[in-house]
Amino acid sequence: MSLLVVGSIALDTVETPYGKGQEILGGSATYIASCARYFVEPVRLVGIVGNDFPDKYLEFLKESNIDTTGLQIREGEKTFRWGGKYDEHLAGRETTFTELNAFETFDPIIPDAYKQSDYVCLGNILPSLQLRVLDQIRDPRMVLGDTMNFWIEGMKDDLLKTIKRLDVFVLSDSEAQMLAETKNLVKAGSKIIDMGPPVVIIKKGAHGALLMTKDDMFTAPAFPMKSVYDPTGAGDAFAGGFLGWIAKSRDHSFENLKRAVVYGNVMASFCIEKFSVDAIKTLNSNVIDDRFKTIHELSQFSLPD
Repeated sequence: MSLLVVGSIALDTVETPYGKGQEILGGSATYIASCARYFVEPVRLVGIVGNDFPDKYLEFLKESNIDTTGLQIREGEKTFRWGGKYDEHLAGRETTFTELNAFETFDPIIPDAYKQSDYVCLGNILPSLQLRVLDQIRDPRMVLGDTMNFWIEGMKDDLLKTIKRLDVFVLSDSEAQMLAETKNLVKAGSKIIDMGPPVVIIKKGAHGALLMTKDDMFTAPAFPMKSVYDPTGAGDAFAGGFLGWIAKSRDHSFENLKRAVVYGNVMASFCIEKFSVDAIKTLNSNVIDDRFKTIHELSQFSLPD
């Protein structure tokens, strides 16, 4: 099974109470692909960088068995840069700067070899660009899309057109509340399903994730962490783990969607242990499955007699 990932590739400058990362590898496509590769090959990457993109990051992508045929390297331009600073509790984040650079004119051209990808993960890019990708893909088995509050506020019409074409729509709790115009997450999930996507996943950060379809609902706890180093990219890591497992198992049943949500939470837990993708680089199936089993054991209980 093949998995196509389309999104941003960035150089991030991130400051948390535990340190600072300067011009480290980031971007939605980076986190998604770096996590999905542990489940399925090939992972096909479509994104854009400038010719200042460090060779060491390009080598990491290639050495991770991520197909970079679809990576555009724009000569004479710089790579997308983003800066953020987290508060002492890692609950709030301030964007310190955003420099779109080459990403400002990104046109996601899908190589012919990618157009029949079985699974498609649309990272957090303009809804109009997500639609552009979908117009180039031929009969994927499943499409997952992400969003952000900026698109909900300023590009809602394009977003509503996009989510009608998604199989799985992933968004944060605050984004779900904003889009559905209700504080109740169950009501929000139901209202969003009525907008088109048959599966909605609401990410709740340290409180796990809520999976909903028209007829079923499941909530999965996050992996319990003793410390969090950098939350950047956790939501994208979740998407990579979720769709990576679905692509590996080829099972779209609700029971397997539940397993995929747990794998998403597992990959997010690794992501937040270090800056950038540093904690994701050297994983293996054994450590991933160990955390999966831990979440399973923590959420088990017996009914009273």
